[in-house]
Amino acid sequence: MQKKQKGLVWFRNDLRVQDNESLTSAININENVIAIYFFDPRQFEETQFGFKKTEKFRAKFLIESVVALRRNLEKLNISLLVYQQKPEDVLPEFIKKNEINSLYFQEEWTSEEKQIEQNIREKTEASVEFRTSYNQFLFHPDSIPFDIESIPNVFTQFRNKCEKSARVKSLFVSKSKSKENLVSNDTKIPTLQDLGLEDFELDSRTAFPFRGGEDAALSRLQSYFWDSEKLSVYKLTRNGLIGADFSSKFSPWLANGSISAKTIYWEILQYEKEVEKNESTYWLFFELIWRDYFKYISLKNGDSIFKIGGILHRDYDWKNNKYAITKWINGTTEQPFVNANMIELKETGWMSNRGRQNVATYFAKELLLDWRIGAAYFESLLLDYDVHSNYGNWMYVSGVGNDPRDRKFNIKLQASNYDGQSKFQNLWLQNKLF
Repeated sequence: MQKKQKGLVWFRNDLRVQDNESLTSAININENVIAIYFFDPRQFEETQFGFKKTEKFRAKFLIESVVALRRNLEKLNISLLVYQQKPEDVLPEFIKKNEINSLYFQEEWTSEEKQIEQNIREKTEASVEFRTSYNQFLFHPDSIPFDIESIPNVFTQFRNKCEKSARVKSLFVSKSKSKENLVSNDTKIPTLQDLGLEDFELDSRTAFPFRGGEDAALSRLQSYFWDSEKLSVYKLTRNGLIGADFSSKFSPWLANGSISAKTIYWEILQYEKEVEKNESTYWLFFELIWRDYFKYISLKNGDSIFKIGGILHRDYDWKNNKYAITKWINGTTEQPFVNANMIELKETGWMSNRGRQNVATYFAKELLLDWRIGAAYFESLLLDYDVHSNYGNWMYVSGVGNDPRDRKFNIKLQASNYDGQSKFQNLWLQNKLF
């Protein structure tokens, strides 16, 4: 008798059942499938710059996302086991004990993630197959018209060629297993307190009042596209500052993989067929290409994206003035527009794209502070932190990345253009009455 094939799906930043290549492959190939997720303690420790790697906002969003993932996997009769430990301390032994034949997971390529994978491989028996997939892109690496080494340093060149010749692949669909596939599961999803963080009430002023998880992501897609048809005006409103609907707000779900870029792309095409096709519908697609671009830049350049000279290896004289950094963090600088955005971030874990560009340019180009400190603070606080976009954007604004013109924002002019009546500044700079 041939032994039953057993597959284990290790979830990382792909916390969804729809369009999940690892999950679909595991279900199609194996008789039994188990899923596993780790709240890695290293993700909640302090970094070299003195911030917690993951603060309460993103941690809560992550917990909600894992709760939704467990629920949606159960509908497919797959158990999600959750551990608050390092993956390399659990997986090799778990694989052995449960007689797992294959481990399925999403490919990551930044140094910390690669190291964890290496640690697991070293401790796992050679007979176990590691099946990885690149499932976080819009344009899969095997469908773009470039070798990774020849990815252009200018976004427009990348976009133009990809738009002409790269194809977006179809979505992966996962079938349900039989009830017998479920295993006994007494593992618990940690609370904020378990992760060493404090619980909090959502600030009523937040522009991101949404929960984490795949269901919330799909619900947002439904509401932003079909219920309100806000997609039709996205390009006109995307630089807004107040409220939930000036932009799509997909980025936090995209960041932890509660929704895929491909799911959004195919929905845009459907919308263009059924409602209308205009500059706004294209612009959301354009933003998804930017997201891909920063992933490819990090794939090409490796650890350079974390180094002070960036991918250009530029030698600027960066400062490390603790007083100036603290004023920036607390929103007590000489620039009210910067302050309002920084207070919004501190109170909600969210900041608009327009705000990010202004506070980052102020940090790096006005105060001449080491941009990596700003990037580490964003990593800690932002709900939608994504290693590639965060470091790609910070390098870009700081003059050590992919901006061929090395621009510098005029912050007063930006405030006047985008917050002419100071509504946003008043919202965040006036003390609450109670």
